[in-house]
Amino acid sequence: MEGERVDYKSSGAKAPSLDIPPDLTQLTRESRYVVPGTAVTASSYQVGQAAPTTVPTAANTVGDVRIERAGSQRWLVINRPADKLWGPVREFWQESGFLLTQDQENLGIMETDFAENRAKLPQDFIRNTLGKVIDSLYSTGERDKFRTRLERRPDGGTEVYISHRGMVEVITGAKTSSSNTGDSTVWQPRPADPELEAEFLRRLMVKLGVTQEQSKVSVAAGATKQTSRVAVVNNLPVLQIDEGFERAWRRVGLALDRTGFTVEDRDRSQGTYFVRYVEPATGKSEPGFLSKLFSSASAAPAPLKYRIAVKSQGESTTVSVLNGQGAAESSANAQRIVQVIADDLK
Repeated sequence: MEGERVDYKSSGAKAPSLDIPPDLTQLTRESRYVVPGTAVTASSYQVGQAAPTTVPTAANTVGDVRIERAGSQRWLVINRPADKLWGPVREFWQESGFLLTQDQENLGIMETDFAENRAKLPQDFIRNTLGKVIDSLYSTGERDKFRTRLERRPDGGTEVYISHRGMVEVITGAKTSSSNTGDSTVWQPRPADPELEAEFLRRLMVKLGVTQEQSKVSVAAGATKQTSRVAVVNNLPVLQIDEGFERAWRRVGLALDRTGFTVEDRDRSQGTYFVRYVEPATGKSEPGFLSKLFSSASAAPAPLKYRIAVKSQGESTTVSVLNGQGAAESSANAQRIVQVIADDLK
């Protein structure tokens, strides 16, 4: 995805920045975020480009920032503590045109509001002329929101995950004789966009000190392969992943963020995610149970609490669903949850 094709403007007003009282001195913050190493000049970069070199195996590592990839999922690994990254990440989303609806540093979760990508609007003559005066007349019929999750690493670094959730406006109701359009519209969930996630990871790398050229190379690097499958073990639905715990834990967490589960808490030492899930209503023709996660109707069923257990032996990991008390689940809901995670890991 080309960077110039992403241009979000939040529907709400951005809060003004805090002013420093006259009797206080502004602290110098930039030094905390400087990428370790010597300064890079254009001349030294050209010299390095001219010399024939062999591409290293860790070509996606720049300074203290590297990007890892598994399937369509990507995340950043940064050799900085999470408390030093929280402020720059918050600034990043605000500068990108979003308002934050969640800002929970204690949980390491940050979530934006739904915003429209204005770069998707057609740039014709009428749009360029009238749109400058009444910009609200134009809409793409799509809205995006992003969740950012920061996880502390045992070595003192931080892993940063960005997951996308989208909505699309769909026409409903009977068509009238005088019009070819429906009576009303509703907002429905649309699939997560891995390329949007990758684009914002790339932009975040730039925010943290990586150059535009280096960020594009890093995001494009990496191979993909099928590593997960659904199985039944002891009459229980499980997801089997051909990877060790660290990598499987990251991928499952990102899949939960992407598919709209509410992750209330997590215990990495025990390999457990604590989530809320809304059971789909039966007997009705509906797009699927994930749409219920976006619904605010009073008749919606009450959310149920589950635990997603991630257990590994060597380079093999099993993901299972437990109820709120920690007992194994074999219900239809457990089968759906396992299948949704598996579909996202493909």
